Amino acid sequence: MWWFQQGLSFLPSALVIWTAAAFIFSYITAITLHHVDPALPYISDTGTIAPEKCLFGAMLNFSAVLCIATIYVRYKQVHALNPEGKYITKLNKAGLVLGLLSCLGLSFVANFQKTTFFTVHICGAVLTFGMGSLYMFLQTILSYLMQPKIHGKQVFWIRLLLVIWCAVSAFSMLTCSSLLYSGSFGSDVVQKLHWNPQDKGYVLHLITTAAEWSMSCSFFGFFLTYIRDFQKISLRVEANLHGLTLYDTAPCPINNERTHLLPREF
Repeated sequence: MWWFQQGLSFLPSALVIWTAAAFIFSYITAITLHHVDPALPYISDTGTIAPEKCLFGAMLNFSAVLCIATIYVRYKQVHALNPEGKYITKLNKAGLVLGLLSCLGLSFVANFQKTTFFTVHICGAVLTFGMGSLYMFLQTILSYLMQPKIHGKQVFWIRLLLVIWCAVSAFSMLTCSSLLYSGSFGSDVVQKLHWNPQDKGYVLHLITTAAEWSMSCSFFGFFLTYIRDFQKISLRVEANLHGLTLYDTAPCPINNERTHLLPREF
């Protein structure tokens, strides 16, 4: 059995690979068609103009679905491992809500381009990165509380380093973008897709975009730490039938079917 066939470890793997592919394919398309500059454009800039925006939107929508599934499985796993831990249970539920909000933001980013719906796009980005960062922070706290009884200290330290990486990237991005969009460098920087080294605010632009890509990579790294954990969990789906037919008859007790959410052959 291959490593990705163990438990549900394919979920975080598929999430990272698919999302990275969405970024790479839309970037290559945008660069080939000269819609953006090769030197560190915003991630969303590579999905602003057709045809790459169609690819960007479709792939990121599926990424949001994979992310929801991954976050839900993580929630169920932590809950099953700590059924009586009230403090852990509250943090786990909070992490689930934050993770789902981050997925909602990712869908907004995918479907509302900044050149068309700037406010909605920014709200989506804030949800994606802001709620996603808080989700990572809460999961790191849960990892601390669960070690060494549930897992080793190494997992906690790796996740802590990734959260610090994310925090540094977020601080750099927020600081430089606030300066860039303060109005001191013109009103066209919001919709600007092409930058020259001679442009005012070019250095701030590069730092902001580099921090955005760096923050995304920290997200990828964090979800990759789920692979080993997900090898030790599987979910089942239960079909509860209320009768042997679909006619309007009185319910009768019958045997229910319980199967794996995904067959092992998959």
